[in-house]
Amino acid sequence: MLKKKSDRLITSETNKNDILKILGPPSTKSKFDSDIYIYIERKLTTDKLIRFGKQYYLINDVVVLEIDEKGILKKKTYYDLNNMNEIKLTKAETSLEYTKQGFVYDFLSSMRQKVNDPLGKRKRD
Repeated sequence: MLKKKSDRLITSETNKNDILKILGPPSTKSKFDSDIYIYIERKLTTDKLIRFGKQYYLINDVVVLEIDEKGILKKKTYYDLNNMNEIKLTKAETSLEYTKQGFVYDFLSSMRQKVNDPLGKRKRD
């Protein structure tokens, strides 16, 4: 439904009121240099019992509408399930290295110095 409805929107001709009549209120609004309306349509389905009823997306459509300062549709972008990017996470790990001059060492050294010379009057070498 979202694809068919968004096809009725014409860039440089459709205004905010027409968009709200055709698509209704947006799923998400953003306001930077111009208004951005984001419409999301999702439909989940459950897999067969053999695969333990795992859910997957049957429809995952997103329409991003950019509206200029005058309220006219400037840009329309349509994303469906096929052209959305998969997020790839890195497998690199951060190694932990503890050195002698770490935070704990510095803290304990300052505590030892304060215990040995509580008034701070001892002559330093």
